[in-house]
Amino acid sequence: MLREGDLRIPSGCSISGIIDKKGNKFNGEEIIKSITLMHDRSNGLGGGFAAYGIYPNYKDFYALHIFYENLSVKTQADDFIKKHFDIEKAESIPTRSVPNIVNVPLIWRYFVRPRRTQACMSEENFIDESEFTSRCVMKINTNCKGAYVFSSGKNMGTFKGVGYPEDIGEFFMLDTYEAHMWTAHGRFPTNTPGWWGGAHPFTILNWSVIHNGEISSYDTNRRFVEMYGYKCTLKTDTEVITYLFDLLVRKHNLPIEKAIKVVSAPFWDDIEREKSEEVKNELRSIRAVYANALINGPFSIILGCERGMIALNDRIKLRPLVAAEKNNRTYVASEESAIRVICNNPEKVWAPKGGEPVISLLEGEKNESKL
Repeated sequence: MLREGDLRIPSGCSISGIIDKKGNKFNGEEIIKSITLMHDRSNGLGGGFAAYGIYPNYKDFYALHIFYENLSVKTQADDFIKKHFDIEKAESIPTRSVPNIVNVPLIWRYFVRPRRTQACMSEENFIDESEFTSRCVMKINTNCKGAYVFSSGKNMGTFKGVGYPEDIGEFFMLDTYEAHMWTAHGRFPTNTPGWWGGAHPFTILNWSVIHNGEISSYDTNRRFVEMYGYKCTLKTDTEVITYLFDLLVRKHNLPIEKAIKVVSAPFWDDIEREKSEEVKNELRSIRAVYANALINGPFSIILGCERGMIALNDRIKLRPLVAAEKNNRTYVASEESAIRVICNNPEKVWAPKGGEPVISLLEGEKNESKL
């Protein structure tokens, strides 16, 4: 019997994303259908989804989704959460029995608000709620062995595990959720073991990333984000991509498009060919200041956030990525067929160039980058 590592498909992994730019909601059946079509790109060791807009009744609360190995570690994590947050609701995440989904951990979700009475939230030493929540997530994932916070945003959630993505979607009952944006991932080649926390998407706060490829700059990128307090507990390249965007956009206040220029910066030769001296100088500065945030290696990623969806592949396009539009929706996927199976007669279909982003923001959102 072949084991993971005995067989690799270099262009494997499947990614898919759908956004309705007007914010109209639809359930998870379409994204499951899209990712299912790319079944052969997966190996059953990981599948997952991110959904935005699914918790309107708790939209002002952080939704913590947590895997637990046992009740003992849950008790430890519960004590930490109660100490640092006011809990509006805590419950086991609803699931269905699916024959192919086995060895299931305890899966809980908490709708919480940070407690302002905590020392780090006091007036004399104030940090904002998102930074407070991010730090608490890092502490749970670092200090509570056997607990893993795999989703921590507002009005969004990720659902992932060991299995083919279509089985994971059935297991988490995604047909019962409605969202204005969905992303999905099916896993094949990887350098990390198959376990529930290691499946995609990887998240922090409202950021989620799914990824096909392999980041050769992982250690450089990891050391860079860890200088700013992030803890890369999973030792996987996709996790560090998520933290990079959180750092660049939330902490450093870069516009989305400029953050993209950081992680997928133009080649020096291309910068020198720019006609505008202003653009040329700005790109030079980006490459100099954020040299350690540049992502190297073959990749295609779909990034989700509260503002919308961004898809991007590496500068020489070593991983496939196709995009399409119809009416209010934007679709991206590893294969065109995965779009057409859920979108009859798209108005526009294209394959983005290497390093060229597909940016699809919710109506009313604007990108302020000069680039």
